[in-house]
Amino acid sequence: MTITYRREHDLLGDRDIPSDAYWGIHTLRASENFPITGQTIASYPHLVTALAAVKEASARANEELGLITREKAKAIAVACQDIREGRLHDQFIVDVVQGGAGTSTNMNANEVIANRALEILGGTKGDYKSLHPNEDVNLSQSTNDVYPTAVKVATIVAAQGLNDAMSVLRESFAAKSAEFRDVLKMGRTQLQDAVPMTLGQEFSTYAVMLAEDQSRLAESVQLLHEINLGATAIGTGLNAPAGYAEAARRHLASITGLPLVTAVNLIEATQDCGVFVHLSGVLKRIAVKLSKICNDLRLLSSGPRAGLGEINLPPMQAGSSIMPGKVNPVIPEAVNQVAFEVIGNDSAITMAAEAGQLQLNAFEPIILHSLSESITHLRAACQILAERCVRGITANTETLRRTVENSIGLATALNPDIGYGAATSIAQEALATGRGVAELVLEKGLIPAERLALLLSPEKIALPRA
Repeated sequence: MTITYRREHDLLGDRDIPSDAYWGIHTLRASENFPITGQTIASYPHLVTALAAVKEASARANEELGLITREKAKAIAVACQDIREGRLHDQFIVDVVQGGAGTSTNMNANEVIANRALEILGGTKGDYKSLHPNEDVNLSQSTNDVYPTAVKVATIVAAQGLNDAMSVLRESFAAKSAEFRDVLKMGRTQLQDAVPMTLGQEFSTYAVMLAEDQSRLAESVQLLHEINLGATAIGTGLNAPAGYAEAARRHLASITGLPLVTAVNLIEATQDCGVFVHLSGVLKRIAVKLSKICNDLRLLSSGPRAGLGEINLPPMQAGSSIMPGKVNPVIPEAVNQVAFEVIGNDSAITMAAEAGQLQLNAFEPIILHSLSESITHLRAACQILAERCVRGITANTETLRRTVENSIGLATALNPDIGYGAATSIAQEALATGRGVAELVLEKGLIPAERLALLLSPEKIALPRA
């Protein structure tokens, strides 16, 4: 098959571009300059969609202000709608990590939109005399306001997916909490026997932890709604007419359905990446909590004979190539690893935000990449933890109850009835002889059997104390 080419020109000279490509010379050079992650911006559909929304909003604002003809604005808007509906994403070929503060991403969008708009107008790709990537698609804009605005819009949408997945996981833990509400077990502090509780209480804490983190996520996402569109290069609005920032914001809010607001100080908003640091900190918090939960699940299910063996995780796959019958807690292990990645991403985002200089932060591409990886991987981790682990957990009820009856920690629960001194003696004897606390208490007649049964009932153990 013969490939045909068109010739395009930039400040460095001429290059041949495949005739059927919607991208152009700027995109070609960027794809050659940044073979870094192997992940193109097409791998981030929320970002591509957000870029198209920003460009459509800008075209409508420019038409409204008389800077571009209705015909051109309509063609650009239709091209952007094509992209927002999922078409032409394969034309976004620049690596997500790049130099230039996102300029290559912005130019990739400008060229794809311009060439699709030329088709809509009945023209030919590359015939930029009719409609130009910079002169028309990028009119009244700079990478420095387009890129961060698109990143914020994309992140808001992606974060909603994470929140939804967290809800699924939270509800799974809540369902298990209800299922296990009458299952008595020993609580532990510092891995030592503490006092009795129920397995339902243990699982309810996981649901509460997730609910708290969802609230923190919502608060941090709210801060992303402040945008700097209209700031152009450094926040002064150079080359954007009066009224453009508000018109573009209004159209973008309408297109996305988001309550976006323009930053009060556009110079500050163009250089400050604090909102991304804040969000990343919340993602790290979520990751830390999830990892702690998975540590608990792995420990509680350890065994099956030589570990705690209090709960059973659903078996998902063979655990060893050499040990027959071994089944590993692979789902919690995978979630642990996602958490480690998110914590590392937080460090990268922190350094990138700190490294900004003067009126612009050149390192927003790595911030985008790291935030996107954290959000999408956390979302997937929550989904698989809920669907392939938590929902299938079962309790070893009898093992749990025997542990309570044999634990010296039970003596603490009996303090109010037999006193600290007697409880200490019982605990010491139980530890020395290997006999159960309940057995010794009954043998010594310290508590009637009926009263002991009441004290050890799940209702008594689990009764919240004010």
